[in-house]
Amino acid sequence: MTSTKFEIEYLQYLGPDGKLVRKDLPAFAKDTKQLVELYKQMLLVRTFDTKSVALQRTGKLGTYASCLGHEAAHVGIGASMRPEDVFAPSYREYGAQFMRGVRPREVLMYWGGDERGNDFEGPKNDYPWCVPIGTQCLHAAGAALAFKLRGEKRVAVACVGDGGSSKTDTYAAINSAGAYTAPFVLCIINNQWAISVPRSAQTGAKTLAQKGLAGGLFCLQVDGNDIIAVRAAMDQACERARNGDGGTVLELITYRLSDHTTADDARRYRGEEEVKAGWEREPMIRLKAYLVGKKAWNDKMETAWKEECGARIDEEVNAYLASKSQPIESIFDHLYADMPEDLVRQRQQAMDWEARK
Repeated sequence: MTSTKFEIEYLQYLGPDGKLVRKDLPAFAKDTKQLVELYKQMLLVRTFDTKSVALQRTGKLGTYASCLGHEAAHVGIGASMRPEDVFAPSYREYGAQFMRGVRPREVLMYWGGDERGNDFEGPKNDYPWCVPIGTQCLHAAGAALAFKLRGEKRVAVACVGDGGSSKTDTYAAINSAGAYTAPFVLCIINNQWAISVPRSAQTGAKTLAQKGLAGGLFCLQVDGNDIIAVRAAMDQACERARNGDGGTVLELITYRLSDHTTADDARRYRGEEEVKAGWEREPMIRLKAYLVGKKAWNDKMETAWKEECGARIDEEVNAYLASKSQPIESIFDHLYADMPEDLVRQRQQAMDWEARK
């Protein structure tokens, strides 16, 4: 006797060569102007990422987590969300955050060691970057439950990596969202590497999407390098959530083209051929090829937009570099309403030490 069976569907529209693998395009993808805007946003993110790595290498930025190769996954997530929704990122989903109003200078401030970068000027209800692996999933599940209790048509979206999908926090979030039929969308960004641990050594699950089945969530595996597929899957997940049909787990399959962070050297644990194959599947070339084929994009437009992206990011970099450091005592000033005596002494000692420099 079989108690249940399950299947995990795989969604893809654009193949690595930029040609359609299915013709039932979602409505937004039939409008090439919308796809051009998504491509431009992806190119802006890549320009930012390149500049950020250069800043770190020249000592002007702290450790930085690159998003190279993740542009379609992240921009597709941001494109589907509404301003009133809540986003709980991990620490590299800049493409989604830029679309929600986070400024590049704020990202740079954060990685430069200034927590004021987490106080976004744009999405005030979004959560800050979360370096502890997986805990942001619980934050989003809690927000989703609050939306349901209040009767609000809002969605809480969290991102976690392939490694983070094995954390107990992630499973607890999935279970809670399923138990309460909460408007929760979990995006597992499967970039094949949890720092130096390959996907094959992380879990015995055939897919990462299926991890949502035990919690009763809808599950779908998506080509995370195909922004049409990512946007379509997210649109479906958000619509289900708003209609009271519960949560979704999306596995977005992509590849980490960079090191895990600038403190990592991926050459120590993965081969050149694997990375070369990753570049052949990356998201930018396939969307560009499709748009060029539709005569909606060309090299002249690409050059002009790259120049504009460079100017925009340079402006953000200059704003970051011009930001003034906070006084040393600020590290004590927002911890307690009534500061303990030992910290009062430490605060004064820090100020005295600073004054001697």
